[in-house]
Amino acid sequence: MDAKEVLEKVRDGAMSVDEAEQFFRRAPFEELGYAKLDTQRRQRTGFAEVVFCSGKADEYLVSIFTRLAAEEGEVLGTRATPQQYELVRAACPGVVYDPVSRLLKLEKHDKPRIGSIAICTAGTADIAVAEEAAQTAEFFGSRVTRIYDVGVSGLHRLLANLEPIQAANCVVAVAGMEGALASVIGGLVQNPVIAVPTSVGYGASFGGVSALLTMINSCANGIATVNIDNGYGAGYLATQINRLACQPPTEEKK
Repeated sequence: MDAKEVLEKVRDGAMSVDEAEQFFRRAPFEELGYAKLDTQRRQRTGFAEVVFCSGKADEYLVSIFTRLAAEEGEVLGTRATPQQYELVRAACPGVVYDPVSRLLKLEKHDKPRIGSIAICTAGTADIAVAEEAAQTAEFFGSRVTRIYDVGVSGLHRLLANLEPIQAANCVVAVAGMEGALASVIGGLVQNPVIAVPTSVGYGASFGGVSALLTMINSCANGIATVNIDNGYGAGYLATQINRLACQPPTEEKK
């Protein structure tokens, strides 16, 4: 729960004032010994803590996931394996797993989604990273349009999809090989572009370093680049931009 939910429960008589006081007196994290759960991250940043699953001991992962589920009512886990999914599902039966993005999700139903984020890939081999970005943004309440396989080797495919790309509050460009897609999109839109280099490519792509260097050296303006294969980071940042774009103007701005 966040502070607003607590206050609403007090207003509706579902929580006593004493219970609410205990909520606000809690420490800013929960000590588990092997981990310190950041239970106030949503209040500070607008986003609850996300679980990076890769490399975690089985018992740690299950415990962290179930504690966050109890605290937040939903949890997002990144870079999970099918085996980790089975372990978590035994403790949290409602959790779902997407093998493409490798995301574990325990999600509230019928969440409203706002704004518009366009997520584009150069090729189908980039879709796994793009889906990590897309589903992260959707989990955090953004409306996402997927525009896949529009790389520069067939520029007509990108130009045929310009309308939803230019209408989006933010564009995520996911590309391996030489990584030129972000530069092309950057020259066609007025809103921010988040470039995501992927490790897709042949030997001289150096596991995504070639695309990374292209993106951070782009001559197009308004492009920010995240790390190689970091779809989660792109989806998170795109959601921050999208939320800002959806905020009503203040009286001062009016």
